[in-house]
Amino acid sequence: MGKLVALVLLGVGLSLVGEMFLAFRERVNASREVEPVEPENCHLIEELESGSEDIDILPSGLAFISSGLKYPGMPNFAPDEPGKIFLMDLNEQNPRAQALEISGGFDKELFNPHGISIFIDKDNTVYLYVVNHPHMKSTVEIFKFEEQQRSLVYLKTIKHELLKSVNDIVVLGPEQFYATRDHYFTNSLLSFFEMILDLRWTYVLFYSPREVKVVAKGFCSANGITVSADQKYVYVADVAAKNIHIMEKHDNWDLTQLKLGTLVDNLTVDPATGDILAGCHPNPMKLLNYNPEDPPGSEVLRIQNVLSEKPRVSTVYANNGSVLQGTSVASVYHGKILIGTVFHKTLYCEL
Repeated sequence: MGKLVALVLLGVGLSLVGEMFLAFRERVNASREVEPVEPENCHLIEELESGSEDIDILPSGLAFISSGLKYPGMPNFAPDEPGKIFLMDLNEQNPRAQALEISGGFDKELFNPHGISIFIDKDNTVYLYVVNHPHMKSTVEIFKFEEQQRSLVYLKTIKHELLKSVNDIVVLGPEQFYATRDHYFTNSLLSFFEMILDLRWTYVLFYSPREVKVVAKGFCSANGITVSADQKYVYVADVAAKNIHIMEKHDNWDLTQLKLGTLVDNLTVDPATGDILAGCHPNPMKLLNYNPEDPPGSEVLRIQNVLSEKPRVSTVYANNGSVLQGTSVASVYHGKILIGTVFHKTLYCEL
């Protein structure tokens, strides 16, 4: 009798898991095919062959690019190479990517860069904050950018018990930033079940030397994060829930939220218009189960009038994976756009 009960319970459990998996596939658009939208003046950047997971651009047109991310469950075409930060000058007629030298005693062999954010101090000194995953942990590295030497000087590593499974950051002041946690579990199998079960245990935290706290929670997978030009609103991508949360920032750094929708990764803001640019995964199941014969596609969306009742969403770029696979970010500068990927190539277009 006991064995029969156990078999019944096992069958019920497997049935529930199966239903949840089907619901998850539906939630993340598993069967969606990509309709191509490709600007005419585009080409791949030769120097970037191992991903360009995040991109941030200075007002001067210098673009910082994080490359070489090793992430559980994701493909990697250079598993033995440490990650790097590249620089591109988008004012050049044919911009090329240059790997930045890092000085100051930083352990470059353990560099595994993820999300990045630029901060410009009052004296115009440029600092680059980088989410790093040495030994698959999460830290935030602070570098000073030396423009004349085209190099980075390592300054500091930030660690904290709330900085776990960090995906992205946006810096608002000296050592003051918001960061997203994209998974509750660090084990890749448990993380997969976390998404299937729609547990919503991830969050956004605020970090400063005086205070570290969770300021927004209830995300399925808090991912890309950025801030409006006036710094009144923070935009957070919840990649597995297909939402962009538009969050109001308060004086105590807490956040309250609204939301939108498509499967998004990293977010940037067009400085000329205030529009959100979102790198999207149109079919994430192909990303999780990578097959070079049937690769994941890429998509970039522009979201206009983000604070209105009916934001306008348009497609800037879409490809079925034949050119670009697994888009994670898109960033614009004076009619030019850089489109980055988690593990694949980087596309430069003139719009």
